[in-house]
Amino acid sequence: MSTGHPSNIPELLRQLLDRSDLPALGPQSRPGARPGAQIEHEAKALLSKLALSDRAQDLIRGTLLLWHDHLEAAHTIAQAIEDADGSLLHAIMHRRESDYWNSKYWFRRVGKHPCYPAIANGIRALLKPEQTKLASAVIPGGVWDPFAFVDLCEKAAAGAAENEIRLLQEIQKLEIESFLDHLGSAKLGRSYTEAHK
Repeated sequence: MSTGHPSNIPELLRQLLDRSDLPALGPQSRPGARPGAQIEHEAKALLSKLALSDRAQDLIRGTLLLWHDHLEAAHTIAQAIEDADGSLLHAIMHRRESDYWNSKYWFRRVGKHPCYPAIANGIRALLKPEQTKLASAVIPGGVWDPFAFVDLCEKAAAGAAENEIRLLQEIQKLEIESFLDHLGSAKLGRSYTEAHK
């Protein structure tokens, strides 16, 4: 992972994220996207080897489905988890769906999520010194601002240069990686280590 901090996600799970291309900022599905049933099968096979709650498994599956462009399946999972983690997955899904107002609604329900500092750190490592305008927009005062990122994605949907879109996609990737790392430290860390001693 490229978030600039050690990953808490087992290598096999990280392999389910691997793709040479990045998800779109909107609802578009990438060419050659793996079927949702295949993602579900692979995720369930891996997660069944770990001592995880159903909730943790659902969050990870939902995040992987979202990463692989299966927005409706991710939405179904997010709707059933009524806490900050479920709200974060819900917010990202609606942003990808180009339902920007609804995305902000769910980000308000998230509050200050524990993965936000990792997102901010990853963005600082990603951006070049001359990209101060973008940095001050999405990490004002060094703090991740998901609402500003929603606004940038909405603006990009109305028309943006390819290099600007690519940079926003990289930030979106950092967001997903940081969320999975959070789930790993909170939900996988101890149980994964104990299961593989």
